[in-house]
Amino acid sequence: MTATARLHLGFLDLNGGLGRQFGSLGLTIDGFATRLTAERADGFSAEGIDAERALAYARTFAAARGLTGGAHLQLVETIPDHAGLGSGTQLALAVGTALERLLAPTADGEAWDSRAIARALGRGQRSGIGVGAFDQGGFLVDCGRGAPHHDRGHVPPVVMRFPFPADWRLLLLFDPCGSGLHGEREVRAFDALPVFPDATVGSLCRLLLMQLVPGLIEGRLPPVADAIGQIQRAVGSHFAPVQGGCFASPAVSAALDWAAEQGFVGSGQSSWGPTGFVLVADPDQARWLELGLKARFGALSALRYRVVAGRNQGATVDLLAATRRTMQES
Repeated sequence: MTATARLHLGFLDLNGGLGRQFGSLGLTIDGFATRLTAERADGFSAEGIDAERALAYARTFAAARGLTGGAHLQLVETIPDHAGLGSGTQLALAVGTALERLLAPTADGEAWDSRAIARALGRGQRSGIGVGAFDQGGFLVDCGRGAPHHDRGHVPPVVMRFPFPADWRLLLLFDPCGSGLHGEREVRAFDALPVFPDATVGSLCRLLLMQLVPGLIEGRLPPVADAIGQIQRAVGSHFAPVQGGCFASPAVSAALDWAAEQGFVGSGQSSWGPTGFVLVADPDQARWLELGLKARFGALSALRYRVVAGRNQGATVDLLAATRRTMQES
């Protein structure tokens, strides 16, 4: 089982005045992945990177699904935690999907899909981008979370999905000295935010529909980059009181400002950060920008860089697990 990372590129409606709140846009990327294998066992166990977290997800899912038996999980690789790359959701969905394929009875009706697995494991409560990235990849937009009496905790549905141009790249900027908000701190941060203005919601939705989406369809970088940059700065300014600035990491923020001065306006922070990103036209431009940032901020800077591409495919599942289960049950 392999599930790749995603960038969360911002919210569209933090106001919720029309009955739905949040609404997200994001991009599935290569370069970082959670990889695991699962085999039947007498109980649940796990080894490798982030094994305890995976084991907790396995036990929670088994209880929710009513699974009998157990499984041993081998974590080969995981997406870095609390960096804004969607590590928790991808690990939860990878574990839940592996157990669904390996242990769920074949004659009890409909199999649980990714949305059901996410709900059982407490993922996707504000954004459907992580589930969309797991299912299909590409550039994704969800329509937000409805009122509790309407959606009963369902994952926000993905309403738009576009392939990401193959030549385009993103330069990721990592600050190893920081960590994005998560858990109870994240909940308190959302509760402490001021009211998001209606006028800003309208502006962001217009940027998405009338500039960003057409730019993606037509393969034109400038309108896409400009729209993403504007959305990022509007949302970042709103979050500034709870994360210490428009972006969480001062080092990343300074680097993004310098990149903008060079004409790279499609930049921002993924989720709560501290990871930043800059959208560029091709690998050569990404390397040029990386070298420029290293020259500008010097060898003593804590920032680290990675060039990644968009990924237009969701998670991949090794059919060996399903085959093994079928053979054992026959």
